[in-house]
Amino acid sequence: MRKILMILAASTMVISPLVTAQAEAATHKTIKKTVTVKEGKRVVTKKTTTRGNGAKKVVRTSYAPVKHRWIKGQRFDHRHAVNYRVIGNPRAYHLANAPRGYRWVRSGNDAVLVGITSGIVGAVIGNAILR
Repeated sequence: MRKILMILAASTMVISPLVTAQAEAATHKTIKKTVTVKEGKRVVTKKTTTRGNGAKKVVRTSYAPVKHRWIKGQRFDHRHAVNYRVIGNPRAYHLANAPRGYRWVRSGNDAVLVGITSGIVGAVIGNAILR
């Protein structure tokens, strides 16, 4: 048993410098790749770096929300709105005052008339917010 262990230890000491020399001699090209994938309601941008030895490293992952197109009669969810804000002064944006039970909200560049209690979209005015 001792002889086998001594042979394994000696062979490891002889072979290990050869293996490391081959790994160092491998090309060290760095390949940078950007991938944009749509995952459900958001767009995911992943930047990866691949080295010559096959090791991958994710450099940065950024999430950008997908612009939602609102339709009259649909339920409004502020989590899916880009740049969601309640419009307190609709006259400043050349909008009529909201009827009772409704309010104007901002989603991206659109003005959306939403029912306060139901959350149903009453009207959509595209590109109303140009500021």
